[in-house]
Amino acid sequence: MAGKFFDKLVNGLSKTRTNISSSFNNIFSAFNSIDDDFYEELEEMLIMSDIGVMTTEEIIDSLKEEVKEKGIKDPEECRDLLKANLIEQMDLGENAYDFENEKSIILVIGVNGVGKTTSIGKLACQFKNNGKEVMLAACDTFRAAAKEQLEEWANRANVSIVSGNEGQDPGSVLFDALASAKNKNSDIIICDTAGRLHNKKNLMNELSKLDKIIDKEMDDARRENFIVLDATTGQNALAQAREFKECADITGVILTKMDGTAKGGIAIAIQSELGIPVKYIGIGESIEDLQKFDSEEFVEALFVE
Repeated sequence: MAGKFFDKLVNGLSKTRTNISSSFNNIFSAFNSIDDDFYEELEEMLIMSDIGVMTTEEIIDSLKEEVKEKGIKDPEECRDLLKANLIEQMDLGENAYDFENEKSIILVIGVNGVGKTTSIGKLACQFKNNGKEVMLAACDTFRAAAKEQLEEWANRANVSIVSGNEGQDPGSVLFDALASAKNKNSDIIICDTAGRLHNKKNLMNELSKLDKIIDKEMDDARRENFIVLDATTGQNALAQAREFKECADITGVILTKMDGTAKGGIAIAIQSELGIPVKYIGIGESIEDLQKFDSEEFVEALFVE
């Protein structure tokens, strides 16, 4: 993610950076000492940046502790402490992308309109370019044109796809896809699911059914459940993640449309409040604009001068 993508990340996060960084600079330059007013201003600024109340309180508490321990007097010195704290909040650990090199099944969930199908297509292209045999399963049989959209991406990525008819049982589509994946010895199977949340009971039943089919037909595969969230919706994205988390064991977030929002702080809130790592971040339309998330580069891009 070095070089070219970092430059794109810097450009893509420009709205968020304007929102966060200028406020930071104002606070750090306005205060000569670290006192309650300083912390109060900092706390308000973090909350306004869509980082969220709970996460902000944790960050401020941690900052206070470090300032006290290290005997820091100058507010400017808090800047690097704050950056380090944010990086730590979003650190993915060493094994976050192990699934890319194992036989894996990825269920992709999320409401309609967040960029779910596009994200699946972009991931399929990237995995294929990395030499993986990819299979797509078009299990969103409820939304008109969902199948056609995914088929278009499959052609573009030159990967296999199994799809059914509108209204068909998603489980039967997945069953056929897994059978086909076994025949083709696919490395990664990406399964699109219906994007709805209006009836949690139905959603839970459907995901539970898909889980059972996977357990029965391919229990040796690595499992990942990704939720796609639209960053431009800010705190609503966090609320969606919370709702879906009640229905599925979510292992990662694909955060789209980061280039169109000043609410990029939501990436920090999701990781901190829900314990779900942001694994991919989208900052544009092209295939390479969806990239693995790197907490250090993300924070550096937020604060680049």
